[in-house]
Amino acid sequence: MEENVICSMLENFPSISLAEMDGVRLMNRVDTKYTTTDEGLKQFLLLLEKDYYVQEINGKRISPYRTVYLDTPGLAMYLAHQNGRRTREKIRMRSYIGSDRTFLEIKDKNNKGRTRKVRMPLTSMNAYLMAEADAFLYEHASFQLEDLQLQVENSFDRITLVNREKTERLTIDTNLHFRNLSSGREQSLPGLVIIELKQDGNIPSRAKSYLSQLHIHPVSISKYCLGTLLTNPSAKHNRFKKKLTQINKLANYSYGYIF
Repeated sequence: MEENVICSMLENFPSISLAEMDGVRLMNRVDTKYTTTDEGLKQFLLLLEKDYYVQEINGKRISPYRTVYLDTPGLAMYLAHQNGRRTREKIRMRSYIGSDRTFLEIKDKNNKGRTRKVRMPLTSMNAYLMAEADAFLYEHASFQLEDLQLQVENSFDRITLVNREKTERLTIDTNLHFRNLSSGREQSLPGLVIIELKQDGNIPSRAKSYLSQLHIHPVSISKYCLGTLLTNPSAKHNRFKKKLTQINKLANYSYGYIF
């Protein structure tokens, strides 16, 4: 993406610190995802700059992230999403590189569309094998550590925004790259932007209004599912075909076909 242009645009936003953002964590919330292009992102940021703060960490307003997803050998959590189950779970390790923090995280979605996230700090990605992590999964997850294996790794750059009322957060992910930890197969999506609106309930949102104005529409697909689809050809994918076509058109904006 045109990172210098985006960085310049973010300078027009007032900043908010990581410590201040901890009060807007929204660990039990409603999430809505959207996909667009670099050009769509620039138009969106122009509309947002008067109403939102941008998170700044160590002087930077775009932060690198790394995530490793765990699943059963048979991909039970992936298949729950692929098969359209309304209640589902994700287990991952995420490294927030800009703030030098790593967590083991569990995300549950219930049949009312609400997302609950719980997490525990790790000293490193490899620390998920420690006894405390096993106990954490036993208490909070439907799967235990012995049931799981490392599946897909991703990396991306994230912009985090919060509205002036501090009732919602926006995350904007760019420069997505995926690697399958079994086969080593890799895939990048440099032309794709994933926007996620996180709200504590269905309340009015300027961001949602702006997205509608720009004809940027919701799409229900996780980065774990997307990474699995792109790096594991044997994974069941029929329910995602329409979404893959939509994502391909966006990723194809400048870079050519990925499927």
